[in-house]
Amino acid sequence: MAKKLVTSAKAARRRRRKRQKVAMGRMKEFSYRGYTLEELQKMSLEEFAELLPARGRRTLKRGWDEERMKAVRKIMNSDGSKPVRTHRRDLIILPQFVGKRVAVHNGKEFVEFEIKPEMIGHYLGEFALTRKEVKHSGPGVGATRSSKFVPLK
Repeated sequence: MAKKLVTSAKAARRRRRKRQKVAMGRMKEFSYRGYTLEELQKMSLEEFAELLPARGRRTLKRGWDEERMKAVRKIMNSDGSKPVRTHRRDLIILPQFVGKRVAVHNGKEFVEFEIKPEMIGHYLGEFALTRKEVKHSGPGVGATRSSKFVPLK
């Protein structure tokens, strides 16, 4: 007689999550608003602007001044091995930028990153954070009697 395996609901959920992780491990082809990366790179700037949200569309429609155009040309003409340093945080990431390395100034230093397809349509400044997370140490001199005894963990 075959013995029936009795499992808990928790174990069943765990197995289901594990199967989903395996399924998610397969790479899904990138698309932006239904267009592949190759199709986006072949589009003109006006056609690409129509796919962007309102703020990005308006920015591209109004055009770039000479400083922004200079930064765009520099990024497009780079080979991707050495990062292009820029202070232009308000540049929209175009499909032609994918694979290039950029170092964006955050007010104190240059934050370096590689442009991936998922970044298309965002601004360069979104990937160079200007504020650091506050990390407090233990209480210092002048702390009250009750706050001096802060647990280590």
